[in-house]
Amino acid sequence: MLQRVIAGNLQGLAPNPNLTTYGMVVSAIVKNAFMLAGVISFILLIFGGFQVIVSAGDAKKAESGKAAMTGAVTGLLIVFGSYLIVQIIHVLTGVDILNSSL
Repeated sequence: MLQRVIAGNLQGLAPNPNLTTYGMVVSAIVKNAFMLAGVISFILLIFGGFQVIVSAGDAKKAESGKAAMTGAVTGLLIVFGSYLIVQIIHVLTGVDILNSSL
C-alpha cells in the first residue's frame, strides 16, 4: 500500500512518466551521472593535451595542461572505480542499482 502511495505521488512529478518509483529515479540519475562524469573527464583530458601542445615552451601553461590531464585521468579512474563498486554490489547482493524497478 505504501509503495502505491509513493509511486502515485511521483507520477505527477517525474519528467518521464515511466519513472514511477524512487528506485527508477535513482537508477536514472546514477546512469546519467556516470555518463556525464565520463564525458567531462574526456573533455578535460583533450583540453589539457591541447593546452600542453600550444604552450610553446611556456612552463606555466605546460604545467597547467599537465595538471588538467592528471585531474581528468584521476576523475576517470574514480568514476570507473565507483562503477565497479556498483557492479560488485550487484553481484554480492543481487540489487541492480543501474536497472532498478523498485
